Amino acid sequence: MSRPSTSGARRPTGLLALLAAAALVVGCASGSPRPKPAELPPNVDLIGVRQAWHVTLGPIAFPLQVHTLGNQVLLASSDGTVVTLDARNGAELGRASVGAPLSAGVGGDGRTAAVVTRANEVVALAGGRVLWRHRLPTQSYTAPLVAGGRVFVLGADRSLTALDGGNGAKLWNLERQSEPLVLRQAGVLLPVGNTLVAGLAGRLVGVDPDQGRVLWEAPIAAARGTNDVERLVDLVAGVGREGPVVCARAFQTAVGCVDTTQGNLRWSKPANGATGLASDDKNLYGAEADGSVMAWTAATGERAWQTERLKWRELTGPLVLGRSVVLGDSTGLVHLLSRQDGSALDRLTTDGSGIAATPVAAGNTLVVVTRAGGVYAYRPD
Repeated sequence: MSRPSTSGARRPTGLLALLAAAALVVGCASGSPRPKPAELPPNVDLIGVRQAWHVTLGPIAFPLQVHTLGNQVLLASSDGTVVTLDARNGAELGRASVGAPLSAGVGGDGRTAAVVTRANEVVALAGGRVLWRHRLPTQSYTAPLVAGGRVFVLGADRSLTALDGGNGAKLWNLERQSEPLVLRQAGVLLPVGNTLVAGLAGRLVGVDPDQGRVLWEAPIAAARGTNDVERLVDLVAGVGREGPVVCARAFQTAVGCVDTTQGNLRWSKPANGATGLASDDKNLYGAEADGSVMAWTAATGERAWQTERLKWRELTGPLVLGRSVVLGDSTGLVHLLSRQDGSALDRLTTDGSGIAATPVAAGNTLVVVTRAGGVYAYRPD
């Protein structure tokens, strides 16, 4: 379950402290335990996937975002170890230590990698060593974006900061009105053409990466309710993208798609999920808070299909791979569902500690990471 947190510069007191505690149960049935998932039927094994390799890192207890570049897989463990693996064979291509526990990562451009520590430091690494450190005034749970010789950081208080990739000097900062509660979860931050696209509250915002100037804003969801918990509408990491159209989820509120050429909202539909989305040229895919997996027609937002076969399994965000939608669950299983109708195609096992991040594809290899630090790679037979 996603955990809301107080914003880095503001600590909960009085009523706000109660709201912060209440936020820990957002999305759960009040006063009742989370239902147990149903037993799964035998695996149908319609694809024929085999484990290609497996390595072990340290435990992962932060919102890890695995980064891929071609056949390279960039990831990190909670203790600040950052590792680059070769997806073809699992060989270690690089390793560095930040020397402090992490709150966000990993971003990279093939030369420089960047993470954020729990002490609110952005740390850039290259060649197995620390290049520079930059202290933020707020927390961050989103992997830095490394692009164009710069490092962009999305703060938990919905601020955006651009740093020089060579020395960490601040180039610009964009601040928004901070909310009392934020998610301990990665937000939306990606490049689309020459525009930096970020999730700020319930909006996708296009920003000039050179000057930090807002170019457009598109609302996917609006704050609602009477208290800070109910009004939490942060956009969560994991977007569907086809060309200039970016589709995102507002935490337990809505999903929607935006044409980023001018910032026009194409559509927005109510949805009750806490993890990101994925898309192809036809559909948008995501998991609701109860484990139902949904497909929406990308052009209109109408429901294409829904399956409850994974209900209450606390699913990760999805990956579209081949004819499958791939999701991990809290028991360490990896589920491959049909993009056409959500039917089961295959099921893979790991170490049982739970899948820690949205699965990724590197080359022809599916890579998943567990909370115990297991990195598992799979390929079709």
